[in-house]
Amino acid sequence: MLTMPLERILPIALLLGSNVFMTFAWYGHLKYKSAPLAVAIFASWGIAFFEYCLMVPANRMGSAVYSAPQLKGMQEVITLLVFAGFSTWYLGQPLKWNHWAGFAMIVVAAWLIFLD
Repeated sequence: MLTMPLERILPIALLLGSNVFMTFAWYGHLKYKSAPLAVAIFASWGIAFFEYCLMVPANRMGSAVYSAPQLKGMQEVITLLVFAGFSTWYLGQPLKWNHWAGFAMIVVAAWLIFLD
């Protein structure tokens, strides 16, 4: 069984958590289009605070074992996975084949970042 040390797993877990907050901050208000824009902006800022509370430590800790481009590549893949679930579950907008195809290309790009 392949095991990863905590210093490699913890940044990924923090990135995952931060992306949940980020996705709600950026897209959660779309479910409430009748709410005033100013309310949506301030609510998003409030949610984004918690995103940053996880994202900054993830990148700080992660930079000890991953390069900045690798962290960004991971971030993009995690963002897409979180968004795919969020879009389907929360917004009721499941992804179509072309969305998945485009996301797959981004995953391939992120994979290339990890090659030496």
